[in-house]
Amino acid sequence: MSPLLLGGVLGATFGAGLLIVVRRMPFLRKPSTDDRIAPYLRDLDGTEVFLGAAASNSPFYAILRLFGPSLRSGARRLERVLGGANSIRRRLARAGIERTVEEFRIEQLLWGTAAFGAGLVASLIAVAAGIGNPVAMLVFCGLLGVLGVLARDTYLGTQVRNRERRLLTELPTVAELLALSVAAGEGPAAALDRVARSCRGDLADELKQVLAETRAGDTLVRALDALAERTGLLALSRFADGLAVALERGTPLADVLRAQAGDIREAGRRELIESGARREVAMMVPVIFLILPVTIAFAFYPGAVGIRLIAG
Repeated sequence: MSPLLLGGVLGATFGAGLLIVVRRMPFLRKPSTDDRIAPYLRDLDGTEVFLGAAASNSPFYAILRLFGPSLRSGARRLERVLGGANSIRRRLARAGIERTVEEFRIEQLLWGTAAFGAGLVASLIAVAAGIGNPVAMLVFCGLLGVLGVLARDTYLGTQVRNRERRLLTELPTVAELLALSVAAGEGPAAALDRVARSCRGDLADELKQVLAETRAGDTLVRALDALAERTGLLALSRFADGLAVALERGTPLADVLRAQAGDIREAGRRELIESGARREVAMMVPVIFLILPVTIAFAFYPGAVGIRLIAG
């Protein structure tokens, strides 16, 4: 790399950093109405991003205090670009993550910044070694930043699927325990409370939230409907609807719960068979495209060599 180009890159980096620092000076930045009233409504508006995760004497707390306004501003801009706040809110609830859309956007910014920084370090090393074009490397860093932002969204989808899988795994056992408690003479609310205290897992946490809503004044049927809407799983929706219908119409609850548990186990067995069939088809890909050509090559190569020797 020529000294002139290296000096230009370093000068541009220094100038960009200096411009960012100057633009964030207090006397050049007019505070908005939200910034002026935020210190008096800190416990209400929830603008303290991730500050509960760090102690006041930790370096992480100081970093969050320093870059918190910039992160929130970037999160708002990212939200305007990407949109879909309602979808993100539903997916966060289905994943069991107690965060706001703004905090999730800040996580996306941090992932994108980390990917951009890693690409920038690799690009500087490559340019210093005389490999690659600086403009192409800058475009590469930008693409890595975008991929980092999208990777957080993809990981949220993975978190949702993993939690739904855990909920479906726990549901038959919870239904059987509820049936045993109801058959022993306990009421629906008491049975839910006993199972929620006895079990550990995501479904037990959901049942605790249902009980909290009932203690707050909501009816059990409405809390179960909210559970079905919050999770978004068809099996869990049927389970909650079955409980609600049994409570409203006076159907024997123990029989309904046992039937629900049997249906859920049967659905899980069918899904396992379907998954095995799909994996069996997927296993044919390496067999056909990798193992079979090698076998054919080993079978025909000696004959081809022999024919060549005879013809020669």
